[in-house]
Amino acid sequence: MRVVRRWSVRHARFLEVLLGIFNTLLRRFHPLLRRLGYGRLEAPVAAVERRLKGAMFDCRMCGKCILRFTGMACPMNCPKSLRNGPCGGVRPDGGCEVEPAMRCVWVEAWEGSQRMRDNAAIIGVQPPLDARMEGSSAWLRFARQIGEELEEKG
Repeated sequence: MRVVRRWSVRHARFLEVLLGIFNTLLRRFHPLLRRLGYGRLEAPVAAVERRLKGAMFDCRMCGKCILRFTGMACPMNCPKSLRNGPCGGVRPDGGCEVEPAMRCVWVEAWEGSQRMRDNAAIIGVQPPLDARMEGSSAWLRFARQIGEELEEKG
């Protein structure tokens, strides 16, 4: 799993472009998704999302995906579950203080973010997790939020 995660970080710019295309598709499908019912779609979409993002990013399905800010490295892989930068225990070789054999997720996040268009996005402070969202689809949440914003604008 870590090999594919490292590939994702090394190819963060390419994946950022794909994510942009996917987000555009989600916006366009909002009317259909709304008609089908977001609640009804939650379980099957979350299952697909879990498998795909799990394979690509070693995603933990926190429900509040921030890959676009963290260079395509899922911060939930941090043994301390830090969503805002390294803990300060990063070893000189870039290893994790808790799991020395593992490379620090935040070192990977920084490297990936520097390959992305908005490479300063990693500096932004992320809000804490809402445990109620764990296991839910961030894709559907994004589609619903963006779709509703577009409807409000008219």
